[in-house]
Parts: sequence; structure tokens; C-alpha cells
Amino acid sequence: MRVALLTGGGDCPGLNAVIYAAVRKGINHYGDEFIGFLNGWKGVLDNNFMPLTLEAVDGIQLRGGTILHSSRTNVKKIPGGIDKVQEVLKANKIDALIALGGDDTQSVTLFLSENGVKAVGVPKTIDNDISGTDQTFGFDTAVMIATEAVDRIHTTADSHNRVVVIEVMGRDAGWIAYASGVAGGAHVILVPEKEIDIDHVCALLKYNYDHGKHYGVVVVAEGCHLPEVGQVLGSEQVDSFGHVRLSGIGEALADLIEKKTGYETRSVNLGHTQRGGVPTAYDRVLGQRYGLHAIDMVHQEKWGRIAVVRGLDITDIPIKDAIATNRRLDQRFFDVIADLEAKV
Repeated sequence: MRVALLTGGGDCPGLNAVIYAAVRKGINHYGDEFIGFLNGWKGVLDNNFMPLTLEAVDGIQLRGGTILHSSRTNVKKIPGGIDKVQEVLKANKIDALIALGGDDTQSVTLFLSENGVKAVGVPKTIDNDISGTDQTFGFDTAVMIATEAVDRIHTTADSHNRVVVIEVMGRDAGWIAYASGVAGGAHVILVPEKEIDIDHVCALLKYNYDHGKHYGVVVVAEGCHLPEVGQVLGSEQVDSFGHVRLSGIGEALADLIEKKTGYETRSVNLGHTQRGGVPTAYDRVLGQRYGLHAIDMVHQEKWGRIAVVRGLDITDIPIKDAIATNRRLDQRFFDVIADLEAKV
């Protein structure tokens, strides 16, 4: 078979590992031929691609980012977009398409698969919030980077008797904030699933100052809601999928904490550092498992389905089920946060 791959949305450690494994198994076990469209769905529309040979993918599983580059292109919103995609795939004699991306990218994959394109999906999100899968590659790397930042902030905050607010990724789900906050021993952990109780936050910080620890570390997900404000926007502009850019809640929260407590408070936004650099060993292995299952899905003709992790197994579910809702923290995780907090 002649198979095409693409990566859409934000980059993510482990994408290259998926590509590496799919291509290696496809060539060595199935005798497939591969190309990779560049810059996500835009590459398909522009008929811009590169050959993916064994030599081309050799060693890429060790690298961060994606050798295919990426974009946030919504085929559904482009006049004639679906027809152009089908035309390009036919012109290049593509038998199947493997799309690596989050819910936005996979909404296009689903749309195309429902309109005659033989396509399967691989879930990609730093936020770990795609429904139906227990773990997405890249999440472990992001948590490791965020946890290291929390560790480092402890020492500088302590040295200056400051409160420091660390803003991490997480538009709708607080998995990174939860994991890095717990692992790094943050005094306050705030997630989008629960509106911020600023009085409770200040009480937790005051407890520190009243009990000999004259500093505080707060981890907050970018998608958290401030009382009477809601989410803090980095820009009013929206992307092709209708999303505004979230950024700045760390700074806004720091200002609010300082006003309410009188403690000197600073903020740090980790931003894109969380998804840059090389993937952890865990993400390299997980990404390769996703890639191996993706090429098997192609040969099993499981069109319109997406690879997922269930326990220790890699399996697949309909794309429409995976993108119907976000996978979010629930009471089990709220209890962990509450149990580790000071009693105030």
C-alpha cells in the first residue's frame, strides 16, 4: 500500500516516534511505501510532501517536534477543501492516510473518512485530554519539564520569601497542573475543572507564612477560571477551529494574590518549553506503540478509528467517540490535591 502521514496542531514530543514506528513496520512487515505531507492539512491542500523511507526516519524517534512540521489548518472551513484533499490523495495514488493530531485535527480526519477518504487517527495532545485513551505521548515529557520548573521555583521563592505562580498548559483539563503540582510539592494546585476559590488560595498561602515557611508555590493551568473574570486570554483572535489563545492567568493570579495577602508575588509562564526538546524514554516507547498500531489499523481497514491506550493495551475506537468530549480530572484527583493541602 501507499500510505501518507501528517501531523496537525501543536507539536508534541513523541510525534517522530510514531512516524518512525509506522514507517518501519509498514516497510519491513507489509511492504508499504510512505510519504509525509508537510505542515499538517495545509500540506495536503498544497500537495507538499516528502518521501518517508527507512533512511529518512532513521533515528528520528530520539528527536522532539515533528519532521513533517505542523499547522492548524481546518479543511472543513476552506471552500472546496474536501474535494482538493481527495484530488491530491488520488493524484499521489494514496491508499490510506494516518493523521496524527488532537481533537481539532481528528475532527477533520473524521469528516474526511465520512466522505470517502480512507483514514485513521493517532491521538496527540500535551494536555492528555482526548477521551477514550488513558495516556497520550508527550504528556510525560511535559510533566517532567513542568515538575523540574516547580522544583527550581521552590528554592528561589524560599530565598526571597515570595509567592511564585507557575502557569502550565491545560486549556480544558488540568492533567499537567495536577501531575507536576503533586510531584513538585506545590502548595496550591489549580485546574480548569474547578473555579478558583481565591480566598482558599490565600488561606493556604497564609498558613505557610504562619507556620515558618515564608514562601509559596502555586501551579495553575492556563485554562483556569478566575472569579468574575473567567479565562484569561492572550489574544482576542481565534484560530481556524474557533479557539482563542489562552495566556496570562499566572500573572493575573499573582497580582490578585499580592493585593489580597500583601505577600510579594511573581509569576512564571512555562509556555512552549513544556512541549519542546527531546521526549522522555516513556514517550518514545509509547509513541512507537501508537505508530505500530496505526499501520496495523490501516491494513485491517479500520477507517474512521483512532488508536488508544487502555490499561497496558493499545486498541482503537471510533474517532467520533474520542473527540465527543474532553477527558478531564474527576473527584478522585481533586481528593488527592485536597489531602495534600494544609488544613485551613
